[in-house]
This record gives sequence, structure tokens and C-alpha cells, in this order.
Amino acid sequence: MKSHQSTQTMKPATAAKKLGVHLPATPSEFQEGVVSRAELNELQANPPQWLQDLRQNGPHPRPVVAARLGVSIAGLARGGVTEALTTEQIEALREDGPEWLEKERATQAEVRKEAARIKEKKQGQES
Repeated sequence: MKSHQSTQTMKPATAAKKLGVHLPATPSEFQEGVVSRAELNELQANPPQWLQDLRQNGPHPRPVVAARLGVSIAGLARGGVTEALTTEQIEALREDGPEWLEKERATQAEVRKEAARIKEKKQGQES
């Protein structure tokens, strides 16, 4: 017996999230269709010019903005950043170094340090 292999598809929002791009900035053909797993893999392996431009210049979704600034998504919200930002806007924020950004970076560093400590402790208990 052969099992029928159906093509996996996803909504454009899901595909945009997996590609790390802001959906409203993508071409209308992308926003209005469905994306198959094969198409997503092809976009990741051989990104078209529009995808390369979005990844380089933005606007970037909040998870990407947070990662580039070295803060959490919640930290962005506490800092008043609720919209997608371009690379230029992210660079301007880095250069300005507002107080909230410095505070959130310090908080994020503490969170990472604590996570590493817990991981180390767990590894020590498993040995």
C-alpha cells in the first residue's frame, strides 16, 4: 500500500515568520497565496532579490529587531518599540543608546547568565 503524500502548505504569515521578514513588506503575490514546504525551502536556499533586500534593509519583525539590539521582545515593548524597524532605524537606536536600551541589554545579559548557570547545574547533577 502506498500512502498518499499531501503537499504541506502554510499561511503567508507563517512563512514570513520562518523567513524572518515582516509580512506587510513582502510582495502582494506572497501575501495573498499559500506557501508550500518546497517553496519555503527554495526561498531559504535561493532567496529572490525582494527577500534579500528585506533581510538586509527591513522593515524587520520584532523578533529580528530584538535580536539585533540584544534585548528581548518584551524589552522592546517596555522601551516603546511596537512597530517593525528598518536596519537604518535599528542602527540609529544603537548609536543613540537610549537609557531603556542599555537597561534592557543588561537585563538580557543577566537572563542569559542565569540560564547558563542553571544549565551547568543540571549537567552537573546528571553526571
